[in-house]
Amino acid sequence: MTIDEEIKYCVNLLRKGKVILYPTDTIWGIGCDATNARAIDRVFKIKQRESSKSMIVLLDNETHLEKYIKTIPPIAYDLIRHSASPLTIVYSGARNLAKKLISKDGTIAIRIVKDRFAAPLTRHLGHPLVSTSANITGMPTPPTFHIISPEVLNKVDYVVEHFREKTLIMKPSTVIKLEEDGRFSVLRP
Repeated sequence: MTIDEEIKYCVNLLRKGKVILYPTDTIWGIGCDATNARAIDRVFKIKQRESSKSMIVLLDNETHLEKYIKTIPPIAYDLIRHSASPLTIVYSGARNLAKKLISKDGTIAIRIVKDRFAAPLTRHLGHPLVSTSANITGMPTPPTFHIISPEVLNKVDYVVEHFREKTLIMKPSTVIKLEEDGRFSVLRP
């Protein structure tokens, strides 16, 4: 199956509420449609994670932020465009996402991806994509596909075939919290 065929296959699964294991611009992630509450529940169960802990969502383009964030500080666009590495921004005023993804304080963490798989997957899905590390909560984040535990591999509905052999070890994205007035703080370097 080509990359384009696999992306289409994954989009069909995601639209049916399925959970996939897929490569991102950082590490392998467990994902689902960020507007599907039932699929999000499954991700929490797979990770054995408390539902009060939020997860990151991915978008393919910063122009889509306005649909999911009430007020976007103008500096957000500069931060996204000039970041040397993958950057996740925690925004206030989340909307149009499954309520289980939105933190109690109304925030959501969003990363704009530009890689060869997650970006077109998100674009074709037409919704943000949940992205959480492919591990059980409390266990180390696996830096490569071959370190992902069978416990995770066996619980998702589909494991993407492409990029499994990628040997470049990636790290999770930098996470910052951006206030509506443009101030920000680093949560994860």
